[in-house]
Formats: sequence, C-alpha cells, structure tokens
Amino acid sequence: MPELPEVETVKNGIALFIGKARILSVEITNRKFRMTVPENTEKNIIGAKIESYQRIGKYIVINLDNDFCVVWHLGMSGKIKTLKEQQLHLEKHDHIAIKTENGWLVYNDPRRFGLFTTIKKKDINQSELFKNTGIDPFDKNLTGELFFEKIKNKKTPIKTTLLDQSVVCGIGNIYASEILYESRISPFRESNKINKKECDTLVKNIRAVLQKAIDNGGSTLRDYQKPDGSLGYFQNMHCVYNKIGQKCPNCICNTEKTGGIKKAVQAGRSTFYCETLQK
Repeated sequence: MPELPEVETVKNGIALFIGKARILSVEITNRKFRMTVPENTEKNIIGAKIESYQRIGKYIVINLDNDFCVVWHLGMSGKIKTLKEQQLHLEKHDHIAIKTENGWLVYNDPRRFGLFTTIKKKDINQSELFKNTGIDPFDKNLTGELFFEKIKNKKTPIKTTLLDQSVVCGIGNIYASEILYESRISPFRESNKINKKECDTLVKNIRAVLQKAIDNGGSTLRDYQKPDGSLGYFQNMHCVYNKIGQKCPNCICNTEKTGGIKKAVQAGRSTFYCETLQK
C-alpha cells in the first residue's frame, strides 16, 4: 500500500502536470471500490476548476472552486496516471478517467481497494474518513512532548503504535521499521516504556525518514509508480526493511553469529529490525 511519501509524490506529480485546470469530463467505468463511488460524483466535479492540492494522511485531496473537493485513496495497488493524449484508450483496470484542460488523470486499480469520492469542503474534517485522523508528521505542532503524551498510556508495541493513524497519520509498515531503526528503538518495546528523550528522537526521525523518502520519489516494491510512470528510488536506501540476514548500515555485529537483520510479525504486519542496535 502506498504510504505517506508515495502519496505525497503522487500528489505533487499530478499537481505539476494538471495544475489549476478545469475539469471537462469524467468517465467512471467501475464504481465498486472500498466504498462505492457515489452517483452524484460526476455532477459535483465536471465544470469545476482545481484550486489546490493537499494530502491528509494517505489521502490525496483536490480542492475545487465550487463547494466540493475530490478525495482519493490508492488502496493496495492503485495508481494515478497522467496522460496528454487527445483520444484516451483505457487499459485493463483503468476505472476512472478525468479529462482536464491540461490532460488526463486516469485511476488504475487492479484490486479495487482504493477510494474515490467527493466531500463538501466545509465538512471534510468532520467526515467519517478524517474525523479520527491523527496529527500529520510534518505539522509543526508535533513535538516529542506531544508524541509522549499520545503514547504514554499505550501498552501496544511502539511499532504498532506508529501504524495507528489516530496517533500520527501517514506512517505505514515500511517507514515504521525504518524510523525505529534510525531511532535505535526495538519495535517490541511497549509504547508506555518510551521516555521523553526517545520521543524527541522518534519525532525527529519520523520527519527525516519520510522527507528523505519523498525526496527520492517513495519506495517501489510492487505496484507503486509515479504518475508519469517512473519508479521511486527510496527502496534502494532502506536500512532494514526486507533485508533479512543482511548487516544493517551501521552495525558492528558478526552476522554469522547474530543472523543479521531479523523479521518478525506484529499485528499481522512484517517487522524488520537489527537486534544488536535496537534496544
């Protein structure tokens, strides 16, 4: 599933390509996603002009010059393609095509776990999608002290807490492992055992890891690609994720004795960590 860096990269890519263009037409060939695309969707967006783009957690939000915004989630395998063609030829799993003055946005989703809908701009923060959303990692109000207050009573492992979108939104499985590695904190530590100094370190590394991933176009592991079809590069910079048995970049251990980077399953998700450095 695309995580915050991938969603930010896609958002920036479509904003650069489409800009503040007017939406001319919308073709929806399949409405059955995680949530059914409402029947009034086309009416809400055709003829409207794009005002701005934003990301809320792992959602792309496109604000229009009428009462509405488009809300897009890529699900497990979704991707948004930007195309300049005058006549569009839809490919397999192309379910939504939006024609604008500056080109096409095409939503391709083989598994259809994504989401495409419209919400009134004034209602977005109170909508079911966002009313329980935690603070954004890049919000200046996110400090080590605030993070400590959020987790001090939680007995769940810190890795699981990082994935809790009501605590901090946007962090997914790949980046939780990388953040904990950079912070030298074991993914198995209970959240209420993380002290204030460690929370300062976690917040610093949450931002650092996510920003580095954004700067490198996100991580392409399976389906993810940028709107122009190019791939992310950050997977080549992973320190622990999916590197079982290897030595991490900063380790001094003998991998023949330690077994190198290890994998565990927490709350049904794969966790990768260095047993020597992360305590």
